[in-house]
This record gives sequence, structure tokens and C-alpha cells, in this order.
Amino acid sequence: MHRRSLIALAALAAPAVARAQSFPDRVITLVSGFAPGGSTDITARLLADRMQGQLGPNARIVVENRPGASGTVAADWLRRQPADGYVLMLNEASSHALIPHAMQGGTRYNPMDDFTHVAVVANGPLIMVAKPNFPAANAAEAVQKLRAGPQDDLPYASSGVGSIPHFAAESIAVTLGLGGKFAHVPYRSGGLMVESIARGETAWGVAVLASAAAQVRDNRVRGIAITGLERFPAFPNIPTLAESGMPGFDIGNWFAVVGPPRMPAAVTDALNRAINSALRDQQLNERFLVAGITPYRRANAPADARAFFQSELDKFKGVVERTGVRMEA
Repeated sequence: MHRRSLIALAALAAPAVARAQSFPDRVITLVSGFAPGGSTDITARLLADRMQGQLGPNARIVVENRPGASGTVAADWLRRQPADGYVLMLNEASSHALIPHAMQGGTRYNPMDDFTHVAVVANGPLIMVAKPNFPAANAAEAVQKLRAGPQDDLPYASSGVGSIPHFAAESIAVTLGLGGKFAHVPYRSGGLMVESIARGETAWGVAVLASAAAQVRDNRVRGIAITGLERFPAFPNIPTLAESGMPGFDIGNWFAVVGPPRMPAAVTDALNRAINSALRDQQLNERFLVAGITPYRRANAPADARAFFQSELDKFKGVVERTGVRMEA
């Protein structure tokens, strides 16, 4: 390459390098694709509080809620924003692993190609909850009650059509041989769905634990069972579905940070370091635990995050195929 061409390329690259070195020099917006009060919103606010301190003394991160269609509205909006690191999204499995398979014709965005995968943040265990007077003394009896019915009297709530809780509840029904037998009542957030169960408007549901933890502790809803393979440390007396009559049942949620496509590597790396540093903060870990969230502990560079997204995209394809649930675009 001629010397003149090299000089021209260096001149073009210089502004980007300078911006990366001064990053951040204004407020960063961390978007949540769900309404306030749900698990994604809770996780976003806890992360933003600790993450901004890792980016520098003057860094500031604000959380903005853009709810709709289980996070897909926010995801579609995000991919069209400037790729400078000042607009990010805390997404969950729904928008980037499940709905791309479940929606007729797919989503408007490609979950792998249309985003910069910054870091995985946390796992969000799911919990089956029921109204206070649900006629079962324990998790095994609750499973038997669902099987015995009448299913018409046992409508379930979810945090939205296409959400992880929606598919988890349908997976329970399919496992029991009752796919499509329970009426589904979707709400706009995990907080709203749990409130509907507490009021007895719906009989049961599967919630991200962060959305239901406070109500379970206050006995406003009954914590029936964890839908993963391990009990959650903050609720050691709540068994798993796998040990309550549904061997091998394992569906959970997760949270990760993504940005618009083709963010500068230096900016992506700075954000990744800040997230991983925040996840090592003991106070954040304790607040996550109280909220029903576990910090991500595996290799977590941007390349690792991208590989994680691909593996989850592959896994949830099987969940969609098993339930047979499809969404209209």
C-alpha cells in the first residue's frame, strides 16, 4: 500500500481512536425491553449502579424502559442506533434466543449479526408460583393438581406472549401431556403477572425469580418450585420441578448487555471490563441474590458472550419446537 494511502487511513482512524480513549464523556443509556418492576428492569438498575463506577468517576448510566413484545421492540430499535457505546440494552433470553424461532417469519433483526455482544450479566432462575389458596400442600401435589384439573379452572399468567415464563409454563403443560389445555393470560411485565396471581385473578404461572422474590417472601404468592435443576440459595426450602414429579425439567432465563452492530472494539472492551468488574463486587452479588439473580461466572470476554448467544439460540430452538407455540409478527 502506498504511503499516501496509509496516511489517509490513519487520518480516518484517528477520530475513532480518540473517541474510544475518552469514552465515556456523556451519559450512557441502558435500555430495558420491559416495564419497570420486572426482573429485567431490576437487573438493569442494579448493574447500572455498580457498572458506572467502573467506567470512571464521572461516568453515568441511566436506565430507560422501552417495553413491548417481550423485548423485541427495544431490540429492533437498538440495532438502528449509533454504534458509539452510548446506547446499550440489557436483554434477556426472550428477545435474542427464543422469539427469533417462535415468531412467524422470524424477527426483523438477526440476534447474532445485528448486535455487538458485550457481556453476559446474570442468570435469572424461574419459579413456579401459585395463588395463596392453591389446593396443594407442596410442589409434588401442585404438579398432580395441574394434571388432575379441571384445567379450565387453572388459568396461568405470564409476563407476555413469547416471554420465557410463557414458554416455561407451556413446557410444563406439554411435559404433563396437557399442552394447550390451560388458558394463558399475558401481562406486560413480571411484576404485573405476579400481582395477578396474588389477587387470585389467575391460578398459577412461571415467573423470573427476581420478579416474584419479594412476594414469595411476604407470602403474597406461594413459591411452588424452581424450574431449573438446582434450588436457589435464598430459598433453600423451595424444591425444583425435577425433584417434584417432572424429572429433568430445566428452563431458565439470563441477562446480557448488547449494543448496536459494529461498535468499536476499544469501546466494547471498556464496557466489558466495567461489567465484569461490577460482577466481582460483593455488594452487587448480595443484592442480586436478594433479588433472585445469580451473577454470571464463566469466561466473559466479548467473544465468549457471542458464543454464549449462539449456544442459547440453538437451545431455545428445541424449546419452541417442543411446545409448538408460535407468535404472529
